[in-house]
Amino acid sequence: MTTALTPVTGSVHSWDVSTGVDGPGTRFVTFLSGCPLRCRYCQNPDTWLRDNGTRYSSDDILAEAAKYVPFITAGGGGATLSGGEPLQQPDFATALLHGFKELGLHTALDTSGYLGPLASDELLDATDLVLLDIKAGQPDTYRRLTSRELEPTLLFAEHLAARNQPVWVRYVLVPGITDAPEEVNAVAQFAAELGNVERVDVLPFHTLGQPKWEALGRRFVLAETPPPTAEQVERARIAFRASGLTTY
Repeated sequence: MTTALTPVTGSVHSWDVSTGVDGPGTRFVTFLSGCPLRCRYCQNPDTWLRDNGTRYSSDDILAEAAKYVPFITAGGGGATLSGGEPLQQPDFATALLHGFKELGLHTALDTSGYLGPLASDELLDATDLVLLDIKAGQPDTYRRLTSRELEPTLLFAEHLAARNQPVWVRYVLVPGITDAPEEVNAVAQFAAELGNVERVDVLPFHTLGQPKWEALGRRFVLAETPPPTAEQVERARIAFRASGLTTY
């Protein structure tokens, strides 16, 4: 059994301390390398391949996080695993989450849910909050955006609901794609029926990741897509709130 007391080696893209975007309060965020999705709006395509990361032991990362514990706890925060996709390295993720808990930190897992079957009870028991990225409401749109299927994410969301695991849904609003009423309403209805979704973050699409795509020799196909207007973002939030959900 993996525990925080058993060091595990994994591939890490980077880590950072941030506020307001990766869970409540000030967070120590570890970005793991490797992701099965190929999102057209991905900000960090350099995290797609696990081999692009640097090998660290869980003890290395926990020692780094420990330096910030007083600052983080004073800011009402914790530690977040992001990526990439943390569930592509489930043993490493489990060791880190348990280690963060032993440091007294609130824990969050930022995931697409596509690899939900790899999230063991041991891993989820050490997770205080799941930041669940639902990319689109319709299977065809999801496939167009990510090159993968929507169903695994929905099944994982239902599994989290059965555990009564706190969830924040994150929804990226892409004009002309995910801002369509049928997309927003499908996600809103699904999330509202789960019963464990504490809030929905509507995140405006942007092109800040485009230079990374170009550096990797890849074409950023959404380069000409404008960010959503404030009115478009508010319209999506209204749709989520109409389903009884809290939005930000």
